[in-house]
Amino acid sequence: MDTLSIRTFVTVTDARSFSKAADLLYLTQPAVSKRIAALEDELGSRLFDRIGRKIVLTEAGKELYPRAKRILLELDDSRRAIVNLSGNISGRLSFGTSHHIGLHRLPPVLSRYSKDFPAVDLDIRFLDSETACSAVEHGELEIAIVTMPTSAMQNLVIIPVWNDPLCVVVGRDHPIAADPDNTDQGISPSAIAQYPVILPGANTFTREIIDAEFRKFGISLRVKLATNYLETIKMLVSIGLGWSVLPKSMLGDQDLILLQVEGIQPERSLGVVQHANRTLSNAAREMIALLTS
Repeated sequence: MDTLSIRTFVTVTDARSFSKAADLLYLTQPAVSKRIAALEDELGSRLFDRIGRKIVLTEAGKELYPRAKRILLELDDSRRAIVNLSGNISGRLSFGTSHHIGLHRLPPVLSRYSKDFPAVDLDIRFLDSETACSAVEHGELEIAIVTMPTSAMQNLVIIPVWNDPLCVVVGRDHPIAADPDNTDQGISPSAIAQYPVILPGANTFTREIIDAEFRKFGISLRVKLATNYLETIKMLVSIGLGWSVLPKSMLGDQDLILLQVEGIQPERSLGVVQHANRTLSNAAREMIALLTS
């Protein structure tokens, strides 16, 4: 089996389409079909069933897929290790980050990195932190600069970079803000929990942190709306649609009021995630060194 055929098979499987795989591989669709046919002939088994416009893996294809992924990961890892021997800091660095970190934390880092290492092409993927961590775990990204997971993830190394305090906020037109006692003396968790809240989506690292803070008081929050875009949450809070918990770095807007909630002091950690068992490129190592310096 040649590696081009293996990579084509994996790309077709992930894209679930010969035509989409052709676009991703910069090939014609007939060329993709030819590679798959050659691989099927070599293995003596059909790898895909064509059902109308859809393709699905056969049992042989399901058996091959995880092994093919491991082969490609080992090849990529070997390639990085050999290239690293030259000491050159060049090539493509693929990493994931969240929109919030990309807007509020990374600009000065990326500016300095691009000046120090102009031969590196940055391939930045804006993803939810959870998706980015999964992509690192599966070898789709070298590193991720994200909200740190709330618990250990298999095969991942976590490097904290920034502490990110979270604050309870409300818009000036919200009923909570109408009571001076709430803004001057603070409010109890049970009192604020009576009002609907706007939060990041369930199962996100940030949401887990917020929910855990209120669970200490036996409180389950009434989530009116959920979105993973913190800038959107800030806007919705500012127009009075609910209260929320946002990074302190996002405050300063006159349309938001900071609330002191008794016993509630959430904080998250932002940093770098890398795979424990894979070789980092020189470009990735320099990015981590800059982030942690």
